[in-house]
Amino acid sequence: MFKLLLTAALAVVGVCQNYSPPKNSTNSTYNNPIVNEGADPWMFRHDDYYYLTYSNNVNVTLFRSKSLTDWNGADSKLVFAPPPGMNYSTDLWAPEIHYLNGNWYAIFTADPLNDSPPPEVEMWCEYNCPAVHHRMFVVEGTGSNPWEAVWEYKAELDTYDQFAIDGTYFQHKDQLYHIYSCWHRKYDGWPANLCITKLENPWTVSSPFSERQIISVPEYPWEKTPFGRAGNDRLSSNEGPQQLTNSKTGQQFLIYSAARSDNRNYCLAQLELVGEDPMNPGDWRKHPQPVFYQNPTQKSYGIGHASFTTSPDDSEDWIVYHGMKDPTNGWSARTIRAQKFDWNEDGTPNFPRPGYGPYEVPSGQ
Repeated sequence: MFKLLLTAALAVVGVCQNYSPPKNSTNSTYNNPIVNEGADPWMFRHDDYYYLTYSNNVNVTLFRSKSLTDWNGADSKLVFAPPPGMNYSTDLWAPEIHYLNGNWYAIFTADPLNDSPPPEVEMWCEYNCPAVHHRMFVVEGTGSNPWEAVWEYKAELDTYDQFAIDGTYFQHKDQLYHIYSCWHRKYDGWPANLCITKLENPWTVSSPFSERQIISVPEYPWEKTPFGRAGNDRLSSNEGPQQLTNSKTGQQFLIYSAARSDNRNYCLAQLELVGEDPMNPGDWRKHPQPVFYQNPTQKSYGIGHASFTTSPDDSEDWIVYHGMKDPTNGWSARTIRAQKFDWNEDGTPNFPRPGYGPYEVPSGQ
């Protein structure tokens, strides 16, 4: 996920007022990207609308559209703008909005120092660690409709005063969990792993630090950048976790981002919950290859940080993700895309090759 360049952040803020994504080529097809600037997209359906939020560095803004793939002229609504001088005032990344227990919850990561810790802090890190102060925060929206909800800051989601980004809610049976990108220790700097804790409610962690579990670490060459470097912890990342459920089989997956988000090798990876306890690392099975990754023939690079939704008639599954056409421009080059995906015979997701289209619009749109 890591830091948006300031120019990109300012451009995205401007999108809230002057938004002009690409138009579909015809009524029956669309082209990627569906949003010309943006990263870490979170899309969901509610009633007759699709809702979208993504990183803009300064606030949580929600967009809505009748179309999954056409955001031209979409409505926008400010969900939360942090006051200055707080631990969550700067560098807001990867917002997500979930409906839980009758209310809406926006979960996001932020820090107090514009991603720039003082030397007296950073000297403790083995590597450079600009995100050392990033933590997870929750804003509650009271009401059954996300557009009409009354939004108020709720709490910091406890990560034991350690680095935390890209947090998401994971639901299994009757238990709610928090899964996020973490370090082993407070000043590690790298690698970034996936941690899980139990929640008492959407803003309260019930697990003590001794029960926090790391369920995935970067272990394969493709989870590191560049590939093949002998010592590679500094650029090794597992982040952007997202729950994905096979509605026909009930299988539970965690689709996460691997490698580094500002270059071509960023990709999506897969954990499957093969046991009964998400808090037991042994109950997760990692796929040995990335499941959604760059497509050089289409100039589609840096594929990562996805969310999932369905077509208007519920007959199709769709992945919404960010990628880049020119990987030499790093974070500022990311745009938001969407494509339909299917399922393999063994119940695992079968993602397409990323590209630009034209593609058929979602069924029922």
